[in-house]
Amino acid sequence: MGSERLGETLLPKRLALPVFCSDPLSSVAYATQEIVLVLALGGVALLHLAWWVAAAVALLLVIVVASYRQTCHAYPQGGGAYAVSRANLGRDAALVAASALLVDYVLTVAVSVAAGVDNIASAFPSLSPYEVPISIGLIALLAVMNLRGVRESGRAFAVPTYGFVLIVMSMLGVGLVKILTGHPVVAESAKYPIAPTTSHITGIALGLLLLRAFASGCTALTGVEAVSNGVPNFRKPKSHNAAGTLMIMGVLAIVMFVGITALAITSHVHFTDTANAHLIGFPAGGTQQTVIAQLGSAVFGGGSIGFYLLQGLTAAILVLAANTAFNGFPILASILGQDGYLPRQFSRRGDRLVFSNGVVLLSMLAGLLVWSFNASTTRLIQLYIIGVFVSFTLSQAGMVVHWRRALTTERDPAERRAIHRRRLINMTGTVATALVLVIVLITKFTHGAWIVVIAMPLVFLLMRGVYRHYDRVARELAPDPAGMVLPSRIHAVVLVSKLHKPTLRALAFARATHPDTLTALTVSTSDVEVRELQRQWADRDVPVPLTVLDSKFRDITGPVLDYVAAIRGAKPRDLVVVYLPEYVVGHWWEHLLHNQSALRLKARLLFQPGVMVTNVPWQLGSAASHAVAPAPVGRRLATGVGSGSGGAADAWTSPPTADSSAAREPTADRGPVGAGRS
Repeated sequence: MGSERLGETLLPKRLALPVFCSDPLSSVAYATQEIVLVLALGGVALLHLAWWVAAAVALLLVIVVASYRQTCHAYPQGGGAYAVSRANLGRDAALVAASALLVDYVLTVAVSVAAGVDNIASAFPSLSPYEVPISIGLIALLAVMNLRGVRESGRAFAVPTYGFVLIVMSMLGVGLVKILTGHPVVAESAKYPIAPTTSHITGIALGLLLLRAFASGCTALTGVEAVSNGVPNFRKPKSHNAAGTLMIMGVLAIVMFVGITALAITSHVHFTDTANAHLIGFPAGGTQQTVIAQLGSAVFGGGSIGFYLLQGLTAAILVLAANTAFNGFPILASILGQDGYLPRQFSRRGDRLVFSNGVVLLSMLAGLLVWSFNASTTRLIQLYIIGVFVSFTLSQAGMVVHWRRALTTERDPAERRAIHRRRLINMTGTVATALVLVIVLITKFTHGAWIVVIAMPLVFLLMRGVYRHYDRVARELAPDPAGMVLPSRIHAVVLVSKLHKPTLRALAFARATHPDTLTALTVSTSDVEVRELQRQWADRDVPVPLTVLDSKFRDITGPVLDYVAAIRGAKPRDLVVVYLPEYVVGHWWEHLLHNQSALRLKARLLFQPGVMVTNVPWQLGSAASHAVAPAPVGRRLATGVGSGSGGAADAWTSPPTADSSAAREPTADRGPVGAGRS
């Protein structure tokens, strides 16, 4: 609004961190778990390799954070993968990035909510059988909140985000102190040996297993792009503050991820996809706690305040991470709608200034995924990482092209060296993320990633198809050089079923438009009814001739279409206007009782060239409660119509005067229609 000051909406780093970084920070809650889960396929002997996998993931996170810092400086207006790809790689690359981001946003909601409910169930095992309905309920709650226009608040995000960081750091600190003081931290699952699904894993099989574990651990990188998207929301200097926030997020995420992994290894956490089958001695019907819940229980004690605080804050930040997708998905969909790649409806805001269509679509797709995959975080993550690294790779490749173009115009030697350095960083990011993308495709394709591999091209083709449709329609609707030719003659046809108020209104309205010909048309489906209608017509002395069409099969639509086509047949420049009296009802069930014939006929008439359909509404009593009171009309409204000595004001209060168009009136009678004989 005009009274708002822009500075009040911009965020300092301390508030921007929880708003834009809740997704990447929250992902450390399940990244280590996914590494342990994959390595457990080879038994306890392979769990020590989690060190190397975590180190590789941390190195990749450093590269990606450094790369996106360059994006923050290059695109202070917001450097999402779609924008960067569109500016540097062309339309098709931008649409690939957009399809990846749309899929990624849906999976962010599904994975984050499922992981959050997982941690709630770890604290309260009795809720485990109800994870699916709880997850869907949370998604619905997020949708309702966003539909009602609840804006992201840095302070609201700060409590769970900083609380999560503090409780995880406290857990790592207390665990380290216990280990150093000779009190080893041992997870409860350590007493259950793992039954490996494959024995004697060596050579190529071991390498593939490590790559798969690395691909699963790369979920720690999800959401890094959010900061580069939100650069315009930072306080000045925007790019500097955004890059600084990204650095802080990277440091926190690496410390927490590496610390959780180290504590998981030293405490001998065991976690498998099916506890009863792969954890020897695990109680039948028991529920596995998440890795972070096992660590919290081992460090703080299972029933302690610290344990419940850890689980509560973990669940809270994961749900907040899902809410960031409710901000990103509708905005991206609105941009794509404005560009013509998605239906225009996505670019329109609702009555609370939110992109309602995007919010509804996102919640429905995420809820469907949660239901289809039984709210399993592990199964959903197999789909998750593909879209993330497609957008990473395209974004960084676009940045390489951006810096190459910048070198062609930059002449300052110092700045050219800086551009070379930035291009090298983004080139490293491109190679690294592309390599990870290949690894993810190879190792996760048969574990569910094939769904995303199919979904992304389908979304891409859908967007291309929508664009072609809008482009074709625009070409068809472009005005001809000579303009629009006026119709030679206008023929008005008023459809009559009975002689009642709606019919008389339609006749009066049609006469007021002064057509060249005016016909009242009815279709005979009963001789008795037609004779009664003709008698009433004569008694009322209606000054419009009534034309009766015969219908052999009691069909109304066919005879009317044939009659209208015959009027226009010999003179293609003539225009036929069909007036349809229609009831306006106030209750939904009344729609089932009225207007059905009119709707069917209108649907057929709309496909006839040279034919216009005019609805003449008649409000029934039930519609009165929906009427909007008219605004008072005074002389002030009329003064802006024209200039002169009050002539404009008279136009609001005086009836229209007769003009030359009255000569086209097909009937001589200018009195009320159907008033009856005097």
